[in-house]
Order: sequence, then structure tokens, then C-alpha cells
Amino acid sequence: MIALGKKQGRSGDRLNSVLLVIFITPILFCGCSHLHETFKEANDLFSQGSYPASLGKYEQISERYPAAADRVLFEMGIIYAYPGNEQKDYQKSLECFQRLVRDYPGSGYRKDSEMMIFTIRNVTVKDQMIAAQQSHIETLRQEVADRGKEIATLHNRIAALEQEVRNRENEIFAIRKTPVDKILIEKKERRLTLISKGKVLKTYKIALGGNPQGPKERQGDNKTPEGTYVIDSRNRDSRYHLSLHISYPNEKDKRRAKELGVPPGGDVMIHGIKNGFSWVGDFHADIDWTKGCIAVTDEEIEEIERLAPNGTIVEIRP
Repeated sequence: MIALGKKQGRSGDRLNSVLLVIFITPILFCGCSHLHETFKEANDLFSQGSYPASLGKYEQISERYPAAADRVLFEMGIIYAYPGNEQKDYQKSLECFQRLVRDYPGSGYRKDSEMMIFTIRNVTVKDQMIAAQQSHIETLRQEVADRGKEIATLHNRIAALEQEVRNRENEIFAIRKTPVDKILIEKKERRLTLISKGKVLKTYKIALGGNPQGPKERQGDNKTPEGTYVIDSRNRDSRYHLSLHISYPNEKDKRRAKELGVPPGGDVMIHGIKNGFSWVGDFHADIDWTKGCIAVTDEEIEEIERLAPNGTIVEIRP
């Protein structure tokens, strides 16, 4: 059953106009029809909004007065299609009009019935199109709602990432303001760690001497020492951007070199990249290229130099 409410669109308005023009004609005829009283009862029921009762009365008229069957079919078709009828049924309305045209070709209601058939079919097609469009609109609304949820989720993720960035910035700020009391160098992991009061502040990827296995034993062996030392000086005009001197050799290193009958060597530092090659950046740590020192990027040595005063302990592990 197809319902037409107050907001029917152009197709519904057109059907309303057709029905009002056509439906008033039989009512005017009632005054001179020999079926005046019977048709009046049916029309009164219609006027009162008792559409099922009105249809029932017309069916009784059709049975008792077969000669009036074409008019009965016409008026029943009108009632079935009437917009105010909550139980309207366009299919039944079409059947009434189609039967009238088929079975009563000479009826005075034939022309109006043909017009009603055309109008109802047109309205039905347009209503189907409207229903399809409304379904499409609902689908689009759901897509918009879903997309809105996705956008809200993305906003939440962005907010979380922004908070993470702020936390990291605060952490970096705290690091820059907190002097370290120990530098831990792990040769195997190629890692330098800044430590303050037992807490890790930051780690760096490093490059070592070209012969990194084992402790340094003698001058020129390209080994990085192993043991405990301190930062005992710094050179801001170093050939390697900036350097922190490590107190190698300690007493243990000196004894070992003496036992071997060789000079222990020295000038072991934590430094940046050789001047003129800073563009290498992080790639410098892909190989061990120093003569026994510990190398980081230029930016990293600047940060380490700010945080590690002279006297800072340097522990170098295998």
C-alpha cells in the first residue's frame, strides 16, 4: 500500500487535484440518480472518513444494481487512491479503473478512468523513484555518520600524538637542563648512554675504533679502551667538531702496556664527525672508522658536551 502524507511532492499534489475534480462529479449526479439514497449513504460514509464502510456499501450497490457497476468501479477506484485514506491501495485502485475500461467501453466514466490509470501509474513510478532516492540519502547519511566517527577517532589519535610530542619535548628540555654523572659506553651494542642518578636520560648510536674487539693495549692498535675513566678535558676547536677527552690510560692500562713492553697510547675521546663531513650524519655509525675513539654526530656531541661536565665518569664495557 502506497501512502501519501501532507509532504507528498509534485506527483502526490497532481493526484490530489485530479481526485478532487473527478470525485465531485458523481456527488453532483446523486441528486438526480434513481440510486440517490444508496449512493448518498456511500458518499456520506466517505465524507465521514469511513472508507472501508464506504467501499462495502459500493460493493452492495454493485450486487443489487449491476447497471450501475461502472460508476461503482469508478468511485471505488477513487476511494482506494484517495490521499486521506490511510489504507489506500494504488494496486486495487488501478484494478477498478482497468476493469471499468475493459468491461464497460461505452461508459461515461471511461475517459476519466483512463486518465486515472495514467496518473496513478505515473505517481507510482515517481514514488518508487522517491523511495529509492530516500534510501540512497539514508545510505549517504549513514556513510557521513560513519565517516564522522572515523574523523573523531583520527582527532583523538592526533591529540594523543600531540600530547606524546609535548611529553617528549618536556623530556628533552629536562635532559638539556640535567647534568649527567655517568656515561656508559657498550662496545658490542655500539651504544652510548647518559645516566643521571641511576636514571637513563638518553642513548646514542656510536662508531668505534677500526679494530673494536678487546681492550686497547698499545698505541696505534685502533682499539677502543675498556674500563672506568672520567672526562678530564674538552676541546671545542677539535678536528672532529668537538671532543671530550677520556682519562685513558688508567693505572691498569699502564701496567698492561708495561708488561707488554709497548706504549699505551692516548688521546682517546668522545667526538663528533671530522670537520667538513658533518653531512654524513647518522650514516657515520654504519662502520667503525675511528682510531680508538667513540664517535657520534656533531649535534649529538654538542648535546653530550653540555650535559657532561669534566669529572663525569665514563664506563666502557666490552
